Amino acid sequence: MDPPSLQTPPRRGPRTPGLRRTQPGLSKSCRGAFQSPRPSPKSGQADGASEDSLHLDIQKLKEKRDLLDKEISQFISEGYSVDELEDHISRLHEYNDIKDAGQMLLGKLAVIRGVTTKELYPEFGLDMND
Repeated sequence: MDPPSLQTPPRRGPRTPGLRRTQPGLSKSCRGAFQSPRPSPKSGQADGASEDSLHLDIQKLKEKRDLLDKEISQFISEGYSVDELEDHISRLHEYNDIKDAGQMLLGKLAVIRGVTTKELYPEFGLDMND
């Protein structure tokens, strides 16, 4: 007989190291068919939602649309234009990107110096609310 180090192990299918489908010694009830924790829809319902609840959702969305249309009309009557608002939003995004980069640099500098970012704010003339 070959020494144990030279014996080839029996052939098995592909396995993920350290993982088993079931633990040895578990009861057979653990090896049954998969049961979803999500309840299955009852007959006559789509994904568990009744037709009435869908109509209610549609009504709420229509009311929200009407409210937003009124707000848009109010902004236009106050002299705002869509282009002006889009430009303002674009500038806010740019500002936030620049601020995020500054915060990241402050964080890295704080790590290098072994201090908190809060301690760096006065050095750079920053307010804690910035």
